[in-house]
Amino acid sequence: MRAVDAIMESLKAEGVDVVFGIPGGANLPTYDALYDAGIRHVLCRHEQGAGHAAEGFAKATGRVGVALATSGPGATNLVTAIADAVMDSVPTVFLTGQVRTDLMGTDGFQEADITGITLPIVKHSFQVADPREIPERLHEAFHIARSGRPGPVLVDIPQDLSRADINYEPSDAIALPGYRPTTDGNVKQIRLAAKALANARRPVIYAGGGVINAEGSEELRELCASDRFPVTCTLMGLGAFPAPHDQWLGMLGMHGTRAANYAMDEADLICCIGARFDDRITGKLSEFAPRAKFIHIDIDPAEISKNVPAHIPIVGDAKLIVSKLTREYRALETDSSRLDGWWERIQAWRERHPLGYTDSEDSEIKPQYMVEAMFEATDGQAIITSDVGQHQMWAAQYYHFCRPRQWINSGGLGTMGFGLPSALGAQIGCPDQTVVCLAGDGSLQMNSQELATCVAEKIPVKIFLMNNGFLGMVRQWQELFWDKRYSQVDMGTLPDWVKLAEAYGATGMRATEKGTLVEQMREALATDGPVVLDVQVTKEENCYPMIPAGAAARDMVG
Repeated sequence: MRAVDAIMESLKAEGVDVVFGIPGGANLPTYDALYDAGIRHVLCRHEQGAGHAAEGFAKATGRVGVALATSGPGATNLVTAIADAVMDSVPTVFLTGQVRTDLMGTDGFQEADITGITLPIVKHSFQVADPREIPERLHEAFHIARSGRPGPVLVDIPQDLSRADINYEPSDAIALPGYRPTTDGNVKQIRLAAKALANARRPVIYAGGGVINAEGSEELRELCASDRFPVTCTLMGLGAFPAPHDQWLGMLGMHGTRAANYAMDEADLICCIGARFDDRITGKLSEFAPRAKFIHIDIDPAEISKNVPAHIPIVGDAKLIVSKLTREYRALETDSSRLDGWWERIQAWRERHPLGYTDSEDSEIKPQYMVEAMFEATDGQAIITSDVGQHQMWAAQYYHFCRPRQWINSGGLGTMGFGLPSALGAQIGCPDQTVVCLAGDGSLQMNSQELATCVAEKIPVKIFLMNNGFLGMVRQWQELFWDKRYSQVDMGTLPDWVKLAEAYGATGMRATEKGTLVEQMREALATDGPVVLDVQVTKEENCYPMIPAGAAARDMVG
């Protein structure tokens, strides 16, 4: 069969039933094979949108997301999505067309060295050199993308090789001698960790997105139920532990709760599970958790002791290790009363510094209230995707995520324009669930063309737009740290979002009154097809609390 038909058979063998992409000259053979392959193709309006849609699908389902693009600009338009996927450990496979092999290296039309361009931002990449290796490379790509620490894999296929005839035989045997992720964890280290938890007087469980990737949320809850361990999660880990909960401290980090950040600052033992001590969490690294010893559980050995030295490092799968850690801990004789003083301290922080804001006295819609209204209108059950900025942080603070894969956002790369395409990918992956994209007016304009995809493909995503007319987070930083010199952050009143939604064939709505907001959101949710609800919020509201960049957790403001 043709190599491109073997691509389709390989995709189906990997369980792929939907792909996102845009055709072009170099991947025309692939699209010809796709014509009657029985795989759903979602025609996005920009390759970046296709890449983020594949990410949204992967984050919502736990399955590998797939995006297709042609050579040259098609491939380079995927770069942001690939970088986003590697930062957030998203299992994705990107298939790019390439110019014919006789043109490679000649600066041919639409030629770009996409494997070279993306070398620092992929988990792995394959440049196909022989058409007979295409099925094997695809199976290897999926195996690498989903196993160990998940991430993006690029497969670049020259056009002439994709058209070649090959003998196709299904392959399920993956032999990669140099790639064998450690999963089980060292038993002695796990026992040491259990003893350390048993001896700790001020412990904190600090969980990240790795718990969700490992499908380890239930195991995390079991560990925390073994004693009264305080729990906090990163932005990417929200939903791994149910909120609200008596042991839940809220999110930690730059815009986390004071209780979570103060607990980290005064802890004597921090058990980090599937997180990487990035700068949004640690603040000033030299002053981070000065009294603590660290247990660090991670599938990626490169993350262990990268930023913070681990006293008890454990490399492996979070689900497996946490389950073993729970058994080891429960086998010890522990006295839960040792944590009484610690909880009294935490409760005092909670009472003294609750998460809150000053609501308007009139009909003005505060952005925090908008998120609370969204939580009420959706009964807290929707899958929420977000763009990047203030609205993202307010969603993390005020939408209380109760389950994993309910919160989909761009964490490590902080990619504006992520929200809408990731929402359409999540909706396709979870057709029976309500998917809401919480967007900012700055971010939504970066990939608003995907409204056309939603309408054409009948994807009923609801976009709740937090419209303050500013690039809000940049404006906040300019106010606080640049003497309120507002340089190029005023977005004005363009476009008219209701008219834009209608121009794309979606439903456009506008909300300006606090008293009717929940009702309008419910109306939007009940409306067939995609909806844009333009919510006019306070223009210059700041997102607090906040750890200024480079400061310590104890120096939170707001």
